Amino acid sequence: MALNSRRARIGAGIALATTAALLLAGCSGSGSGSGDSGGTKAATATSLKDFGTLADLEKAAEKEGKLNVIALPHDWANYGEILDAFKKKYPKITINEANPDGSSADEIAAAKTNEGLDTAPDVFDLGLTVALQNTSKFAPYKVATFGDIPDTLKEKTGLFTGDYGGYMSVGYDSSKFPEPKTLDDLKKPAYKGAVALNGDPTQAGAAFGAVGLATVQSGGTLDDYQKGIDYFADLQKAGNLLKVDPTTATITSGETPIVFDWDYLNAAHKKDNPNWKVVVFSGAGYAAYYNQAINKAAPHPAAARLWEEFLYSDEVQNLWLKGGARPARMDAMTKAGTIDKTLAAELPAAPSDVFVPTEKQSTDAGTLLGQKWAAAVQ
Repeated sequence: MALNSRRARIGAGIALATTAALLLAGCSGSGSGSGDSGGTKAATATSLKDFGTLADLEKAAEKEGKLNVIALPHDWANYGEILDAFKKKYPKITINEANPDGSSADEIAAAKTNEGLDTAPDVFDLGLTVALQNTSKFAPYKVATFGDIPDTLKEKTGLFTGDYGGYMSVGYDSSKFPEPKTLDDLKKPAYKGAVALNGDPTQAGAAFGAVGLATVQSGGTLDDYQKGIDYFADLQKAGNLLKVDPTTATITSGETPIVFDWDYLNAAHKKDNPNWKVVVFSGAGYAAYYNQAINKAAPHPAAARLWEEFLYSDEVQNLWLKGGARPARMDAMTKAGTIDKTLAAELPAAPSDVFVPTEKQSTDAGTLLGQKWAAAVQ
């Protein structure tokens, strides 16, 4: 599967914990639905305490025997290894995987279409914009390690919680091109016909983030993405913008030798191309986190909550890190000495100033891109 899976997730994140904040006011919701598991009403459980112990939750989830996930490509931030680890740890629970290439919007649509059925998603992995628009569909749940997660990365009642993320970056084949020191370097003749976006920014989260990065790197603000559009218009005029959607295959073959993408997705290409390097530019940066949530109408509510506990465990937080992403509990685990120091040291250096669009800024930028993008890069 290509690494550009799920790229339709536009407006994809929350700020990185150490560099930006987002006020998550006004979100509310409550668990509902049915499902008694081991004497506990799993569908209304808001924390592990409602079950008693992790062992009690495990027993309830194993009794249900199934977990429905959706839009989790195996080559996205190490999800393949994470899914395998859950299957190995809980062999009595069958994971049903639906629409691995789906978007955040597709996840919500599937929940609506399958509501009341055993096939409905139990859990979601969502970009921030979609999460904020659908809080009424989530069951509040605080994992045992909720206190380790920065306030900037979680809705206070646990309706949704940031889990893994990273920075917009540029990946390049170092055997063919010099390292770009600045974003403007990519306009130079040395990069003729070589720079690709991961999708169309009017539809794709990664490409949308690339325009956001170009905006703040060019001295603009996220209130107006025009400077980012202008940057790519200049790249097009210089003959450097390559209109081919990058995949693992195009990068390995050299068809797309320079790619704008999230740093953890760009980093994953190193295993297929040892010359592939990743740059996160200094100065102004652009960040995003993906968020976990539980379907309040989950057909397997105990398994859904066990999945969340699993994702926020030390084991899986380090597996996100292995996939090149920054886990939500990274600061707390670093202080506790449970972070994988070798993997952490391999992450690209963080930019000094990080920007993340609010919901309004994302919406406004999407409107502007819809009006001006095609003409700017034609």
